[in-house]
Amino acid sequence: MGVAASGSARPAVLIAGIAGLVAGSMSMAAGEYVSVSSQADTEAADLARERHELASSPGAEKAELVAIYVRRGLTKGLATQVAEQLMAKDALEAHARDELGFSDFSTARPLQAAVTSALTFASGALLPVLVSAVAPQSTFAWAIPASTIALLAILGGIAARVGAAPILRGALRVMFWGVLAMAISAGVGRLFGTTL
Repeated sequence: MGVAASGSARPAVLIAGIAGLVAGSMSMAAGEYVSVSSQADTEAADLARERHELASSPGAEKAELVAIYVRRGLTKGLATQVAEQLMAKDALEAHARDELGFSDFSTARPLQAAVTSALTFASGALLPVLVSAVAPQSTFAWAIPASTIALLAILGGIAARVGAAPILRGALRVMFWGVLAMAISAGVGRLFGTTL
């Protein structure tokens, strides 16, 4: 948007779009990898601490599980039986799930998160790049933002639907932030023009 708003020719807009797609995808992947790796490190440390506590004071750890199950509505007797049976099967798994809130479904997977984030960003950034490749340069000023806003609305609506949230609200939220980012980018492009 910034390069198109500066009045640059199609090749410059395409180079900027492709560079933005690649840089944004890599940035999103790196940020997601670092963030989820930190989460995985925290989970590993929590599990190590829990493993040590189970080895050094299994009675206190059983009492923690019993208290958790009582808070969830079981009688103390039943909670004790459940804790004993679960700890007999796999004490660390029982504590990881019920005390720490970990599950196989929610376990941090840094590489998977990074690849997903990169591909998601790239697929969203591809439409404006394609529009800048095929649209007449005279229409850049409205074709790129219009196609991008339409895609943002669709993606926001899909995300809201998947999350069982109101579709219109999700679409409008994504559109608002996207339009704000485009406006700032276009403003910078217009401010500096092609003098840099």
